[in-house]
Amino acid sequence: MSFIGTTEGYGLLAGFGIAMILIIWFFTKHTDLSNDDFLLAGRNVSWWLGAPSIAASWIWAPALFISSQMAYELGLPGLFWFVFPNMIAVAIFYFLGPKIREKFPHGTTLPEYIGFKLGNARVHKIYFLGYGFYQLMSVAVQIFAGASLTFVLTGIPVEISMILISGIVLAYSWLSGLKSSIVTDFVQLAMIFVGILLVVPAALNASGGIQGVLSGLGGISGDHLNLFDPVVAFSFGIVTSIGLISGILADQQYWQRTFAFEKKAIRRGFLAGAVLFGIVPVSLGLLGFMGAGLGLTVPAGTDPSLIGVLTVAHLLPGILVCVFFVMLLAGLASTMDSGLCAFSSLYAVDVKKYTDSRDLSAPKTGMLIITFAGLAVALLTAHVPDFGLKQLWWIFNAVAAALVIPTILSLYWDKLSAKGVWYGVVLAFVFGLPAFVFANIIGNTSLIVASALFIVLINIATAWVFQKNNGRLTFSD
Repeated sequence: MSFIGTTEGYGLLAGFGIAMILIIWFFTKHTDLSNDDFLLAGRNVSWWLGAPSIAASWIWAPALFISSQMAYELGLPGLFWFVFPNMIAVAIFYFLGPKIREKFPHGTTLPEYIGFKLGNARVHKIYFLGYGFYQLMSVAVQIFAGASLTFVLTGIPVEISMILISGIVLAYSWLSGLKSSIVTDFVQLAMIFVGILLVVPAALNASGGIQGVLSGLGGISGDHLNLFDPVVAFSFGIVTSIGLISGILADQQYWQRTFAFEKKAIRRGFLAGAVLFGIVPVSLGLLGFMGAGLGLTVPAGTDPSLIGVLTVAHLLPGILVCVFFVMLLAGLASTMDSGLCAFSSLYAVDVKKYTDSRDLSAPKTGMLIITFAGLAVALLTAHVPDFGLKQLWWIFNAVAAALVIPTILSLYWDKLSAKGVWYGVVLAFVFGLPAFVFANIIGNTSLIVASALFIVLINIATAWVFQKNNGRLTFSD
């Protein structure tokens, strides 16, 4: 059953795409772009323009959908352990951003910096593969979530929705790269806030006022009222915190913006971005509480992360459901276009090592590669039974966790060696990642936590064991 209608759904998608393309054309029509413009927006992004871009890029599918799902399933502590680590993750760049600009002022990508720092081709390659895979999964998640949303609300087939969403985001990103992303992020964040202001109060009123939220604070079971519930903290909070903090550090989108900022704007930009971001999952979490308070259930075959969408569709008239649809589409598009730009920088810098500052063929080829690869993964995921947004989230957060420790150490510890990074990441990939995914599949909480901690601790151990000792430790290429 659709709530908007197929014809109206096609119209909303077309209108969104045309609006984004016209906005980019207006702001860049007289610009002769260089690679610095396309990949780094000229390296002169102000904090007030960069902060909305950071917030909008981090408002991706989990922030839009899993926030409601966790509030619905795990009540107050579920929402807390989703929102708090998310905000901390963004705010970490208050420290890391200025540090990497100090050490690598003319950089573009994090793998490029690691290659420069450690001087080792194998470590550079494994970092590129990890960061490239993360962007692939990020793009695939936005396509998958966007198509699932579109199907539930409009009835447009998932496969067609995936193709349309991919084409729309590629079309406007292609025009000017990171400049496109930052300009549309500003507009898309405004659309998200307007949508929240229109939809959430209306849903609150329709659900019986504040009582509609209070009745669902314990989640659908009613058992999760303690903000610091130790069971939720152990089963969800620890793994989520590791995954989110690791995730943003393994995401080229935020290193790319770090290099694109004016140097003096980095700290304010990321702090303001963290605050702007936090407003969104908290607001959408209220929909999860309302759904729990109303006793709503997720239909068989529907991804449970869509409970917030189902709550809105249950409570509100069609026009506000349309507003909510466009708002969520804006959030997904903002992260997907950032993912395209991030991979284009990885491909241009770390693979093609472009030399012509005016030749945009390398970054644009990167955009095409990641769009089609992400679309392929999303299409495949849509046809795997009992596999959805949450499962995709597990996979790329586990990959991210394997890279976070050496990334931080590379900025603060001069004894970090290529050998220590190599063995730590490889062991995490070979043993930690399969165990983490398997544990999530069988729902073994203790194994989930243990495997997540193993991924982090094995990197600390190998970094310590193989630390540089007066320059005597070597690791040939």
